[in-house]
Amino acid sequence: MSDQDARAFLSYAQNREDYHLSLLLADVAEGFYIDVGGGHAIADNVSFWFYERGWRGIVVEPQAEIARAYGHVRPRDVVVEALCGRTVGEADFFQADRFHGLSTTLPQHAEAAAAAGVSSARLKRPVTTLAALCEAHAPGRIDFLKVDVEGAEAEVLAGNDWTRFRPRVVVLEAVAPWTMADSSADFAPLLAAAGYRDVFFDGLNRFYLREEDAALAARLPAEAAPWDAMRHLGEYGPAHLDPAHPDHALAARLDPDLFPRLNALAPAVLAAALPEGMSPDSEATRAALARIAALFDGGYVVEEA
Repeated sequence: MSDQDARAFLSYAQNREDYHLSLLLADVAEGFYIDVGGGHAIADNVSFWFYERGWRGIVVEPQAEIARAYGHVRPRDVVVEALCGRTVGEADFFQADRFHGLSTTLPQHAEAAAAAGVSSARLKRPVTTLAALCEAHAPGRIDFLKVDVEGAEAEVLAGNDWTRFRPRVVVLEAVAPWTMADSSADFAPLLAAAGYRDVFFDGLNRFYLREEDAALAARLPAEAAPWDAMRHLGEYGPAHLDPAHPDHALAARLDPDLFPRLNALAPAVLAAALPEGMSPDSEATRAALARIAALFDGGYVVEEA
């Protein structure tokens, strides 16, 4: 990708993961992903850039309100409202208040969050496995697997059948929550035994390629792309106030009171709120509304108010 193309790239991810994945998988049209720990359907999301370009996949997200939003914003995806682990069953889940990205299955991380002023509710959530998800929903080729589960990445990987289901690329958060210490030793041996090579570190995540696709590593830069080499959704101000926002023109024509609920409005209400001739059912409209809503508290609300 040229410097000019990189500057035109709008990243939705926390740390440019979508950009580096786009380099590795530049030859794939309408591919398939598995996103474990999906989080918000757009903001800080690794897979949405690909969804916009016709891809689809499986999203695993245990937080009910967030998971439900995918049905409004990303209807092609299979969304599983559960945890992903070593075995099928049930587990404790510490759902963080307000800061959903801090939710975890590990009590020590919930305790660290509490010490920092972020409380959590302890819930029982169903647990599925990667193997079960792939058996039920995956096609013959899985282009990438992304796992970000606040320290439980190894448990997720242990639930796959690596002889049958082999994503071309695996991206895992590789630093421990709070301490930011290297945590890749927790899962590196499992991936090595499954025939995967560690090919890239972006400062937060490690990228692994299956041995069959090892040549793709040549597409990656020697170091992570500079932050200012591309645009990032999180750097924009409220869409109706920031002329640089990609959806400023649309947002300026909408009632700002609707912004936190744009992903939730009934079709008739939404159609009446949109400019004439703009379909509330088109994927481009869904994406624009979700980008506008993402910057507001409650941007993933899905209940009609």
